[in-house]
Amino acid sequence: MLKHRGFPGRLAGTDFQFTIRRANPRGATPLVARERHADRRPADRRADEAFLAALWEHFGAEPFERGNLDAGRLAWFFGREVKAVDDPFDAESYGARLRVDEVLARASFPGLID
Repeated sequence: MLKHRGFPGRLAGTDFQFTIRRANPRGATPLVARERHADRRPADRRADEAFLAALWEHFGAEPFERGNLDAGRLAWFFGREVKAVDDPFDAESYGARLRVDEVLARASFPGLID
């Protein structure tokens, strides 16, 4: 499992996790798209914004390996702002490649990506 050095481990001052420390010996948690509802709590929205900003700062629009990024946090973006690069896509692989969809990220989080 690739560890993304310099990527924030969590949202500062909270328990919103962005990365995992070690690989699960039984395999990676499958990535599935989760629905983001408009009535999410403000803290959840801040975590979403911080995670997407960190993705953009760290990788930009270039493909990146899933590695130690938290599956639960990625799931809020998967299929929308974060897309699979490989076809077929292995949702249970730490080596799966993803990329930030700049157009959708700008539309969903205006002003976040400069």
